[in-house]
Amino acid sequence: MSTPESVRRAAPSPDGRATEEQPATSRRRRTALLALAAGATAGAVLLATQTGAGAAVQGSLAGGTQFYKDPASQVVKWVAANPNDSRTSVISKRVASQPQGIWFANYRPDTITSDVRTITAAAAGAGRVPVLVVYEIPNRDCGGASAGGAPDLASYDAWVTKFAAGLGSGPSLIVLEPDSIALTTCLSAQQQTDRFASLSRAGATIHAAAPNAKVYLDGGHSTWNSAATQADRLRSAGILANANGFFTNVSNFNTTAGEVGYSKSVLSALGNPGNLHAVIDTSRNGNGPAGGGAWCDPAGRSIGNYPTAATGDASIDAFLWVKPPGEADGCAAAAGTFSADVAYQLAANAPDPSPQPTATPTATVTPTATVTPTATATPTATPTATATPTATPTSGTTACSIAYRTNTWSTGFTADITVKNTGTAPISSWTLKWTYGGDQKVTGFWNTKITQSGAVVTATDLGYNGTLAAGASTGFGFQGTYNAANPTPTAFTLNGAACSAI
Repeated sequence: MSTPESVRRAAPSPDGRATEEQPATSRRRRTALLALAAGATAGAVLLATQTGAGAAVQGSLAGGTQFYKDPASQVVKWVAANPNDSRTSVISKRVASQPQGIWFANYRPDTITSDVRTITAAAAGAGRVPVLVVYEIPNRDCGGASAGGAPDLASYDAWVTKFAAGLGSGPSLIVLEPDSIALTTCLSAQQQTDRFASLSRAGATIHAAAPNAKVYLDGGHSTWNSAATQADRLRSAGILANANGFFTNVSNFNTTAGEVGYSKSVLSALGNPGNLHAVIDTSRNGNGPAGGGAWCDPAGRSIGNYPTAATGDASIDAFLWVKPPGEADGCAAAAGTFSADVAYQLAANAPDPSPQPTATPTATVTPTATVTPTATATPTATPTATATPTATPTSGTTACSIAYRTNTWSTGFTADITVKNTGTAPISSWTLKWTYGGDQKVTGFWNTKITQSGAVVTATDLGYNGTLAAGASTGFGFQGTYNAANPTPTAFTLNGAACSAI
């Protein structure tokens, strides 16, 4: 049978870093072997932090890990520019609100360190983990429509060193080279050996420069190579020594359950090392593959699991949106460009995301959670509304902190705001206010409702993201313009209480 995957290149944004704008995507058919995956499926929602055996850099992600949302992604910009479109509310709530992979695929060795640092610094400031997709291996896509990358492996090794230099000391998740291990049909035996050695060096280089980075190699997907074949290739690419695991299903539609089973088969073929795990791209697999093997913007697809590290399975570190939902395959719109029709179709029949941050506070309040299995209560973040009435009358205090991060160009900017309840009392709804010191004007927004009167801006919750337990946080964003200056506000109030800026 033939099974496709898509990958794509990224182009510079106004600040010069690699983003997901104007990519050139290819969707291609490939001969694949049906993996004889084990029948294990993803189960419960709760996932405790796993500690890995082996090298100190290895191990799985904490279940409360929250991933970084790029304020300059295509979908974020579309939402900001189309506040009155009938599809905006759904796309905003179910797509733009979610963290997605940020691709680095343009060969710019002179700027790659600063390009990466721009993302990692913003993520660190927001207390989030960025998901960075590296797509620069020579002869990528076997010279197909997504051809490109570094001119040779020596240049690639040097580029990776510069990429790693931008990661910093904070946590990051690296999706290293989609297709590089599963797709080798165009390589001679020696070229394949050389590529795998370079991938192994890349993992070692990243870990040496950024010990808190987690590196995942190409695991293909459940309807491509067999688990045994993929495991052999991963072993040759240094997974046992220089990676934290592998990724599967990038840009594909295979079900999460199928990918979990396949991932466990690959791990089994690798000898079930305790320090290796998998991450799965669930960006559009909610309804599984289309009938007849249709792959180019097929109708009837849906977003899958929302991005999370709380997968309910100790073998699976995270469900991620590596391919941003709404990016066309080339049939509904030019390949790689954002299509509101595609995004709306993927999101229309999906449930709203639950406020992910509620998992984090419980992790923070873990001392209590150990005594009272609050962890079981945490997933029921929605029922917290039931618990809240009891909690509200308590003598807890209300306090807050605000992280305000911008991406600015000549006369415009986008802002990403994280609101955290740092008090001891829960908040059932919120209104955030600040005053601009320049001539900034808000022109569009997502995950909130914003009104502006002169320099005073008021942002309110949308109901689904209004409840903040003690220690919980939520995020929203907006787009704006300015003429002379764009200073960061220094004073914020949440429900009338002063917030500290971080």
